Amino acid sequence: MNELFRIGFLSVTWVDALDVALIAIIFFLVWRALRDTVAVQILVALVFILALSFITESANLKTVNWVLRRIADVGLVAFIILFQPELRRVLLLLTQTRLFRWFMRTSNQETIDDVVEAATDMAAKHIGALIVFSRAEHVKVTVETGIVLQAAVSAELLLSIFNPRSPLHDGAVVIDNTTVIAARCVLPLSSQQRLGGRILGTRHRAGLGLSEQADVVVLIVSEETGKLSIAYQGELDQSVTAESLKETLSTRLAALAAS
Repeated sequence: MNELFRIGFLSVTWVDALDVALIAIIFFLVWRALRDTVAVQILVALVFILALSFITESANLKTVNWVLRRIADVGLVAFIILFQPELRRVLLLLTQTRLFRWFMRTSNQETIDDVVEAATDMAAKHIGALIVFSRAEHVKVTVETGIVLQAAVSAELLLSIFNPRSPLHDGAVVIDNTTVIAARCVLPLSSQQRLGGRILGTRHRAGLGLSEQADVVVLIVSEETGKLSIAYQGELDQSVTAESLKETLSTRLAALAAS
């Protein structure tokens, strides 16, 4: 191995540098996800103990190094047990990264199936709904107006959210890949009030308004008529039927992913 530099008796190679860089990135991502929680204090303590154990091993302090490693092992297990919710939050954040989405593109079909099932059910019962498909960072301002959920997409969840008796039904749901990011989100209204001679309702203007401003696909279920519509790139398609919804939604989402 080509030596980069030497620290005392330690020889540092490219592999060592890469190894340290990867660990540093992982710890940074975990710290960023946990920085507002008590768990980060335990994490910092574990990192400190690991650093000390590395120093003691380099200095050949075998007994001290053995004690520190045993403490680190017990501390790591305790950290996992005590902070399961925080670690779950880290995993959810990882699933929203571009790299993870690239590996998990096929899972979008399950999301589409769940949304289609829920939308057709709501359309039949004349339950209004606004469902936004977008990367979370693209509609950050919109997400901040609602209630953060970070829940896996399912037909049951969507039906519960848009149930007229639910406190979350008034507003839009934002979906990023396979996760319901937030509910009860407020969307900007389009200045367009008529389409094809018909007056657009508030729900349709909201879906159209967001599609004019962001890279999104918005599925709209009309409470009055039970009809389905899709807003995309500032255009509103009101010819969507329950039979064609899955194909239309898949086409639009494929175009969204490619953009």
